[in-house]
Amino acid sequence: MEQPEHRAEGAGPFTTRLTWHHPEGGTVVWESRPARKRGALSIRGPGGTVAMSPTADAETLDRLRRLNSVASGAFFLGGVLFALGAGVAQFGSGDPVESAAIYCAGGLFFTLGGYASLLQVLNAPRQSQGGGPLATVAWRWWGYEPMRLDWLSTFVLFAGTLVFGVNLLDSFLQGLSVQQTNRLIWTPDVVGCVLFLVSGHLAFAEICHRSWPCIRSRSLGWWVVAVNQFGSVLFMVSALAAFTRPATQSLVNSDIANWGTLCGALCFALGGVLQAFERP
Repeated sequence: MEQPEHRAEGAGPFTTRLTWHHPEGGTVVWESRPARKRGALSIRGPGGTVAMSPTADAETLDRLRRLNSVASGAFFLGGVLFALGAGVAQFGSGDPVESAAIYCAGGLFFTLGGYASLLQVLNAPRQSQGGGPLATVAWRWWGYEPMRLDWLSTFVLFAGTLVFGVNLLDSFLQGLSVQQTNRLIWTPDVVGCVLFLVSGHLAFAEICHRSWPCIRSRSLGWWVVAVNQFGSVLFMVSALAAFTRPATQSLVNSDIANWGTLCGALCFALGGVLQAFERP
């Protein structure tokens, strides 16, 4: 039997899309994000009709739905709590411990969302052979797959949530000097923001099948990544504004720091809502 011809696309060394052209006509397309999020391949018939066809088994599709619900719900709650913490810092009593406690609760949900996203990658159906059904893998709680772009993106995101956790826990410390505040609180905040931005860039590369961002306004996955990446930019702006100047022992701009966090957190909450619909 004649094997179908195939074409590989991706960013750098990463393959994010495979297209099989069958001799009898029609094509089958495997794309990284739709396959792991929805367990589906894109099929174009000889007549030109395009359809997204789930090819994973029912058990795997149910697994994808549950993981997606956990991830989207966690990011939504984490975003809402971060926005609430920023609101308390900007408009509340001014007690830093109160807002820190709210941020810490939100950080736990962000970490859960980051880990659930990594589990989605580790336990998603794998590439098919010659455009056939997606292959199901055994359940895993952890794995090391740095040559997969989706794994790298979600791992960096998860690492960012852990670094944010250091920042959030250190914010409970009292009586710190300016240098200690910038080293223990501000520095992890900036590092976490950088990791979020890197993760978002890698997620764009996965969707766009190239190393630079693209615009795909008809793709729900693109909107999820774009909204979250905008939130990461706002988080970075907030972090830079939260630097404590040694000369004055005050923040560069507390209003920008609070508003940047609030608006960035709402972006992640919206991203969580959109992600809830990106399921099988």
